[in-house]
Amino acid sequence: MLTLILPAYDEARRLPASLARCAEYFQSRGLAAEIIVADDGSRDDTAAAIARTVAFLPLGSPAVRHLTLPHRGKGGAVRAGVRAAVGDPIVFLDADLSIPIEMLEPFLAALAAGADIAVASRYVPGSIVHRPWWRRIIGDVYRLAVRAIVPSGVTDTQCGGKAYTAAAARDLFGRQRLDGFAFDAEVLFLARRAGHRITEVPFSLRQQRGTSIDFLADAPWMFRDLLLIRWNEFRGRYAAARRGGGG
Repeated sequence: MLTLILPAYDEARRLPASLARCAEYFQSRGLAAEIIVADDGSRDDTAAAIARTVAFLPLGSPAVRHLTLPHRGKGGAVRAGVRAAVGDPIVFLDADLSIPIEMLEPFLAALAAGADIAVASRYVPGSIVHRPWWRRIIGDVYRLAVRAIVPSGVTDTQCGGKAYTAAAARDLFGRQRLDGFAFDAEVLFLARRAGHRITEVPFSLRQQRGTSIDFLADAPWMFRDLLLIRWNEFRGRYAAARRGGGG
């Protein structure tokens, strides 16, 4: 059984359509799955929206579990989802499905071919990305900072779609510490050091203007967290046996 984690914060408007689409996808392909909505302290009626949607899902749809969490950030929500997951592999997608549920097919193919982690990437051949120019510039600047401070060998650490074997997910999320936006960079940095095999998968993205990130307000914390990853490493706070490889 596969576990799909949807981290959510004030997603009452978009979650119903996403849950219905995911349930339809799993049913149409006969995939055994559970869906975990990791609710990061939403202030709107996300909980009621989930309950209403689940009540109208067709018979035989995957179980939907709603984790009610204190507001800590996306990293904290995904970590809680991994801890609660019973499936293998463990996948997470953004709640708006900007990375579509159909990405499960190349994700599962990559894992079946021997990868421990499959990452949706906007920067590998075959990707098609349409997004506002200002988001592209900000993303490129942050990507350069990630590469310089916490190199992982991954061209796109921040894309909101990844799949892990359960063993890799429990290893990495059991050690990562950040609750905010930089948790992806932290996890992939740890993955490289531990020797986990990572495959980047191209996809098509049409990114809307809406985002829960206030770049002007959040940018200092995002860059601070990259430095904090290095500090945590220096202090030995990520201690675990390496598997070889990496670097």
